[in-house]
Amino acid sequence: MRDYGTISWYQKELELMRAVIDRVAEEVAAEKGVKPNYVVGTMIELPRAALRAAQIAEEAAFFSFGTNDLTQTTYGLSRDDAAGFLGSYEQRGILKADPFATLDQEGVGELIEIAAERGRSTRPNIKLGICGEHGGDPASIEFCEEVGLEYVSCSPFRVPIARLAAAQAVINKG
Repeated sequence: MRDYGTISWYQKELELMRAVIDRVAEEVAAEKGVKPNYVVGTMIELPRAALRAAQIAEEAAFFSFGTNDLTQTTYGLSRDDAAGFLGSYEQRGILKADPFATLDQEGVGELIEIAAERGRSTRPNIKLGICGEHGGDPASIEFCEEVGLEYVSCSPFRVPIARLAAAQAVINKG
């Protein structure tokens, strides 16, 4: 496996935030007499963070892939600006689907796969999932199941569709 070099700024930032969280948890425990049960993790929303996942996993117990922002930063497009031309791109066959509605498995999905693999190389039991609009899209949920993600998070009105899609993805994989 490739040597990922010195500590990344993402890793350092998470290390510093973990110290703050641990300090506050200790304060709460001292004040209330009960130690909070918690884990510290991070969202992966930038391509560079996905590529540096092995280092980030040294500090993170979970990754939640923020697919809305990861799509924006991978494509270099604002979802709001792109709304004006994505329909035309779909009609002309430039894009198969709106990447802000259905996860781009070949680009954004590959970054998720890379991050999952690298995160697991450092922390085999790391919890992995996605949050964002893609968490309620059946095709995106099937992709998550294929790459071994453990959860999806989505807006409340998408939960019934997400649950059905997750069940179908498990059955289809089986």
